Amino acid sequence: MSRHSDATTAHHPTGGPAGRVRPAAVAGMFYPGGARELADTVDRALATVRLPADAGPAPKAVIVPHAGYVYSGDVAAGAYARLASARGKVTRVVILGPCHRVPVRGLALPAVTAFETPLGTLRVDPAAAGAIAGMPGVSVSDAAHADEHALEVQLPFLQRALGDVTIVPLVVGAATAAQVADVLERLWGGPETLIVISSDLSHYHRYEDAQAIDAATVQAILSLDPALDHEQACGATPIMGLVEVARRRKLVPELLDLRNSGDTAGDKRRVVGYASFAFRERAAAGGGEDDGGDDYTQAHGRTLLRVARGAIRHALGAGDPFTARDAWLDVHRATFVTLKQQGDLRGCIGSLEPRRPLGRDVEANAVAAAFADPRFAPLERHELERTDIEVSLLSPPSPLPFDHAEELFAQVRPGRDGIVLSAAGRRATFLPQVWEDLPTPELFFGHLKRKAGLADDFPLARCTVQRYTVRKWTEHDPGLTP
Repeated sequence: MSRHSDATTAHHPTGGPAGRVRPAAVAGMFYPGGARELADTVDRALATVRLPADAGPAPKAVIVPHAGYVYSGDVAAGAYARLASARGKVTRVVILGPCHRVPVRGLALPAVTAFETPLGTLRVDPAAAGAIAGMPGVSVSDAAHADEHALEVQLPFLQRALGDVTIVPLVVGAATAAQVADVLERLWGGPETLIVISSDLSHYHRYEDAQAIDAATVQAILSLDPALDHEQACGATPIMGLVEVARRRKLVPELLDLRNSGDTAGDKRRVVGYASFAFRERAAAGGGEDDGGDDYTQAHGRTLLRVARGAIRHALGAGDPFTARDAWLDVHRATFVTLKQQGDLRGCIGSLEPRRPLGRDVEANAVAAAFADPRFAPLERHELERTDIEVSLLSPPSPLPFDHAEELFAQVRPGRDGIVLSAAGRRATFLPQVWEDLPTPELFFGHLKRKAGLADDFPLARCTVQRYTVRKWTEHDPGLTP
């Protein structure tokens, strides 16, 4: 029997015969080909994910990478590990990914009725497939699915994380984001349906260049305002379709992990970027309020300050870095490190996007604040003892949906919210302390638009707005004394 031969001739809603199974095409290449080894590999990846104390509800949608497991499996596991509470509740998974081998116009369903992996088969949901089979841009093509890995590599994770679910596999080719969004809306359903978007990020750049490109892509996704091309993400079209729906339905995005092949199993000369995201419905995500600082205590602050000082001390050749093995330091977060001398600024460097583990981010920003802030000369060894260090931890940014400026102004919290404003390919931010100088929303957003290079009369209704909060720890704070 050939690998695409029919087992039965019963009718299938997409127009093809039922009973045909698409065999695993990349087992033994992208992931282990034996059932036991594959199950162990996936289970280990899921088990090593360090979830925060309150990981929140299971996401409605995820974006996950699709390289070989040795390269991107751990990054994908960061999303799939968050589905544990949805096991038994999610019964249908809609999976969209790019086509790498066969050109496709629009979106392509398979005619087969099941997909096989070494762990068993997953049935294609016939009702869901039938519901979209006649939509504009949707076709049926077994050829597009036969050797495509972007969807297949997600299936073993779904099998181990969620068990027996049905799937709606869609390969996305020359389609528009609007076409993808329309299909997702048709299949959105309720808590029984999970959306999975399969995409890697940038391809074959040098390590440092890829980090910069991928950080910008991540921020565009988190701002729900991406205008991505396929150089930034091979699954740019399905990502943009999901984001369009996320804006409509006011989903809250979260970056879970961001790495590249140079961080996992490859060299750093030509790397491929990987990220995982979760999208939660607004009510399930607690209304989009910040969740970034309240769970971090004075003890966390003491550790971060010691990490920062140890990194600067080590860079000056004045001692060893401070090392800590706490799991919370491995969670990707964004920080700023500020240096002061007798109350005067001596350096400040940070990042708005969570690009790396918290501990590494503090180390890197501390060294940059000491030696790479262009406003100051590099810190010298004799200055270290009279330099005070402050570490600021930024909460993950969350969207602020609004229809007009007055609605936006009613939601912001002067003195507490940092704001990221994006529009027309431009972006700017103000930290919460800027409210001290610009105390009203009208002043605050007026100056923020100018910082972004927008005209004073540019409508806020055409902007995307996110907010975040900042938790600070300073070395001279008596509350940090052990």
